[in-house]
Amino acid sequence: MRRPSKHRHLRELRAERSRLQAVAPPTPLAARSIDEALTDCAVYDNGEREGGVVPLTEALERAYRTQDGFVWIGLHDPEPAAVEALGAQFALHPLLVEDAIHAHQRPKLERHDGLISLVMKTAQYVDETEHVEVGELMVVVGPKFVVTVRHGSPVPLSGLREDLEQDHVRMERGPGAVFHAIVDRVVDEYADVLEGLFNDVDEVEATVFSDQRTNPTERIYRLKREVIAFKKAVGPLVHPLTRLVEDTDLPVPERARPYLRDVLDHLERDAEAVNAIDDVLSGVLDANLAQISLRQNEDARKISAWAAIAVVPTMIFGLYGMNFEHMPELKWHLGYPAVLLFTLAVCGGLYSRLRRAGWL
Repeated sequence: MRRPSKHRHLRELRAERSRLQAVAPPTPLAARSIDEALTDCAVYDNGEREGGVVPLTEALERAYRTQDGFVWIGLHDPEPAAVEALGAQFALHPLLVEDAIHAHQRPKLERHDGLISLVMKTAQYVDETEHVEVGELMVVVGPKFVVTVRHGSPVPLSGLREDLEQDHVRMERGPGAVFHAIVDRVVDEYADVLEGLFNDVDEVEATVFSDQRTNPTERIYRLKREVIAFKKAVGPLVHPLTRLVEDTDLPVPERARPYLRDVLDHLERDAEAVNAIDDVLSGVLDANLAQISLRQNEDARKISAWAAIAVVPTMIFGLYGMNFEHMPELKWHLGYPAVLLFTLAVCGGLYSRLRRAGWL
C-alpha cells in the first residue's frame, strides 16, 4: 500500500491546527474541574514520553511541535464543566461532548469531523459479592491525540499506560496503537468476568443437584441479573467493532485492522459464552423449581403415609373408648395384648407397604 507523502501529512496537520485555532481557553472554574478529573496528560514522540504530566492547555500544541507525536489525555468521572472545557480545547463535536458528559450510553461507534469515538462498557467481577461492576469508557481518537473519559471504577487505564510506555515500538505507531490497546484491555477484562460467572454457575449447579435440602433460588436469580447486565455490555459492542474492522471509510490505520479483528474474535467468543451462561442459569432455575416441587410432593406423601398409619390405632383405641356394657373381649385375659399385637401388626404392614411404594 502506498504511504501518504510528507507534504500531504503536513497539510492534514495544518488543517487540524486551523480547526483548533479559534477555540477559547477554558475558564478557571473549568480548569479546576479538569485538574480534579485528570488522571494523566502526556505527550509522546518517537514512542517515548516527553516529561511528566503536561498542562492540558499546552498538550496539543506540544504534540504539534513533534513530527510524529501525539497527546494522550485521561479523565475519570469528570464534571460537565470539565468535559465542556476539554471539548472546547480540542474543538470536539457537541454530540461527542454530550456523550462524554452523560454516561449510561449503549456501546457505539461514531465519526465526527475526521475523529472517531467509541463508547464501551467496562466490567469487573467481584467474587465476594457475586456482582458485576459495570462502568463506561469513551475513547476519542484524532490525528494527534487520544482522549479517554471513564465513568465508574472498573478497568483503570493507568496500568495500561505504564505497559505501553515500556513498549516504544507500539507507541511509535501513534494514536491507533493506543486505541487498539485500550479496546483490547477492555475485552480482556470480559474474559475474567466470564471466568468468575462460570465458577459461580458451577457452584449453583452442584447445590441444586446435591442431596442437601437447600433452596438457592435467590442466588440463581441474583446471578441471572448480573449476567443480563454483563450481556448488555458485551453484545452491543460487537457491531461497532465489526464496523471498525470492515468499514474502510473510517480513519483507522490499515496496519491496526488485523489487531482489531483479533479483538473482535475474542469479543464474539465472549458474547457466545455469556449467552451460554444465561441459558444454563435458566435451566438451573427450572431444575431448582422442579426439585422444590418434587420435595414438596415427597413431603406430602410422607405426611399422608404417616397419617394413614396413625388412623389404625386411632380407630381401634377409639372403639375401646366407647362405654358399651357388653363387649365380650373385655373379660378376656389376653384381650389387651391381643389388641396391641393386632394394632402393631396392621401398622407394620402398612409401613412396609408404603415404604415399598416410596412414600416413606
